[in-house]
Amino acid sequence: MIENSELSELAAFAAVAAHRSFRKAAVERGTSASAVSHAIRNLEARVGVRLIHRTTRNVSLTDAGQMLFARLGPALSNIRVAIDELNSWRNTPFGTVRLNVPNTMAPYVLGDAIEKLLKTNPGLRLEIAATDQRVDIVEEGFDAGIRLGERLSQDMVAVRIRSGLRFAVVGAPAYFESRKAPVTPRELRDHICIRYAFPNGTILNWVFEKDGESIEVQVDGPLTVDSQELMVDAAMRGLGLAYVWEQRAASGLRDGKLVRCLGDWCPVDDDLFLYFPSRAHQTAGLRAVIEALKA
Repeated sequence: MIENSELSELAAFAAVAAHRSFRKAAVERGTSASAVSHAIRNLEARVGVRLIHRTTRNVSLTDAGQMLFARLGPALSNIRVAIDELNSWRNTPFGTVRLNVPNTMAPYVLGDAIEKLLKTNPGLRLEIAATDQRVDIVEEGFDAGIRLGERLSQDMVAVRIRSGLRFAVVGAPAYFESRKAPVTPRELRDHICIRYAFPNGTILNWVFEKDGESIEVQVDGPLTVDSQELMVDAAMRGLGLAYVWEQRAASGLRDGKLVRCLGDWCPVDDDLFLYFPSRAHQTAGLRAVIEALKA
């Protein structure tokens, strides 16, 4: 009879073997890398065989480790399927669902949905990582992610959760006191623009479209940030023009702290999707998240 501690050690080994990384295995299991390492050492001591080669840069399996992983993978998969199927016998979802969401739009996509979801499902836990960096949700141990349709991998199941997204170019009334508002995107070269940098350092170009004409502008300005919230704040302080999701600027536009320009050049952008790996069995928690965000 396998005890709980042994099963936990085997699951930790399977995670390390799958990811070839103690850190990524720890993320998947919701624990620390040191705890995973401790579990592997206990397992190796228990069976009396080295299973994993560790160096400062690489993690690899020994021949014994490869044999164990080959046998263990299907067994653990069957256990997960059996546990997941128990969800259909419960009235409410339970367990933890990990989501990866773009930081630029997370509050506007998740806010109301999360409140209702957690109130109606007390056994459910959500872990949300908000980042604009492109992430492999399978490798990083997420159950699902949210991205624009153009950025989705073909091997993912995608559910549309938001349509009609678009960008807006905004600036403070004080900014326009000494400058005329641009009428075409090409006039942005005469303006101070607040630049957005992705986590990898790439600067976002401003993209426009009107009457079949597409223009991509490489803007310039003394301020570069990695947050649309900071862009909106800087724009309201009169530091330049910002190119942000329309929802980000909505309150500033309503309060008169921001003025919009080039609106006719900002078309509706791609739809937003919740995506996840194709699986025969979904947890009740993930199904609840999918339905909440679709609504």
